[in-house]
Amino acid sequence: MSFVLYMIGFLIFLAGLAWGASVAGVPTLYIGIGALIILGIGIFSAVGRTRSKDPS
Repeated sequence: MSFVLYMIGFLIFLAGLAWGASVAGVPTLYIGIGALIILGIGIFSAVGRTRSKDPS
């Protein structure tokens, strides 16, 4: 459940960045490329933070 909450928060953050870039006049292609890169980073960090530790 915490993974889903982390990703929802990250997607809201990403949408805000994309909207701000759009208002600032950044071309749509660059916004899409940047959003994909940031989304990948977000998935990696969400998995790393929410993964349960092995009790070994």
